[in-house]
Amino acid sequence: MLINFFMTLKSEKLPVSFTELFTLLECLKQNIIFANVDDFYYLARICLVKDEKNFDKFDKAFAKYFENVTALDDLSLYQIPDDWLRKQIESMLSDEEKAKIAALGGLEKLLEEFRKRMEEQKKRHQGGNKWIGTGGTSPFGAYGYNPEGIRIGQEGGRNSRAVKVWDKRNYRDLDDSVEIGTRNIKMALRRLRKFARTGAAEELDIDDTIRSTARNAGMLDIKMVPERHNAVKVLLFFDVGGSMDPHVKLCEELFSAARSEFKHLKYFYFHNFLYESVWTKSLRRHAETTSTMDIINKYSKDYKIIFVGDATMAPYEVSHIGGSIEHYNEESGATWIKRIADAYDHLVWINPTAKEYWQHSYSIEIVRELLEDRMFPLSVKGLEEAMTLLTK
Repeated sequence: MLINFFMTLKSEKLPVSFTELFTLLECLKQNIIFANVDDFYYLARICLVKDEKNFDKFDKAFAKYFENVTALDDLSLYQIPDDWLRKQIESMLSDEEKAKIAALGGLEKLLEEFRKRMEEQKKRHQGGNKWIGTGGTSPFGAYGYNPEGIRIGQEGGRNSRAVKVWDKRNYRDLDDSVEIGTRNIKMALRRLRKFARTGAAEELDIDDTIRSTARNAGMLDIKMVPERHNAVKVLLFFDVGGSMDPHVKLCEELFSAARSEFKHLKYFYFHNFLYESVWTKSLRRHAETTSTMDIINKYSKDYKIIFVGDATMAPYEVSHIGGSIEHYNEESGATWIKRIADAYDHLVWINPTAKEYWQHSYSIEIVRELLEDRMFPLSVKGLEEAMTLLTK
């Protein structure tokens, strides 16, 4: 049974291995859970899923497998624990819904009838108004209708009348294949973390308070420590204008997420490629600029460098003196990007253009070569890979 479940997880592209499967088997052997599908769901997810971005895939695989499991054809083999049926159902019912259950003679009658039909039923059933199956108007099963019932093996709610829902998916927006958004960006940026305690002592140190109180013969001795902060320091450079205009919303979401995640964040803007100066206020970009060399001299080597841009431009804007379309640059963009790369050990370029289109742009290939292929797409997976590289 678990082998088929394991293969269903693999079919949904979950990165599970036999090591995790053996861990699950060992937990079952130790009777950590027994005869409770909800408990099995949580135990299996703990053992088999190592990254919360895969929770949604696990939920879909779990629902898919337990909808089609062939062992359900012999329902007499299954014992449904009263604890699961009673506590779960009662916890999910409103007073109005409990009143509706009286249509079958009350909750006790509903559970009694459910167990009775499981004992009597010998095969899968489609339609009708009695057996546990799909379609029809029986109070038990899937894809049918009954004003009060127990849903088994159904992709999603249809009439919002089921007492028990197996496949409520709470993590669908954590999947790294879905459209990126501020929340997903934050989740990806959190891979770039290095915690340190800084500032005034404002957070309760529970362990030290307990030890000090014990040493003080039970007299309360409160100990405080500075709050933990993400000590990672980041320099963030955004390409703005021109071909980046279609990506404004996505870059705003990235900027918002970065400001909330990194306490030590400095940001600058450039157009198309890095030259001798950048700016922080676009409205005064020609009057108030910051020297790129001053940035190199001011910010220490432990800063992480993140460029965000589509790297789409005329190739000479990267390679030639005077190549900038806005001013005369006395040194090529390639020279300046090399200075940044030499000054800082950790540097990545985030590209909002989909990766499958990179090969069609000569300038993107030039930038990738200059950065030794440290370019990543602006997607959840791309950000995670970039943040992982920055931590090395």
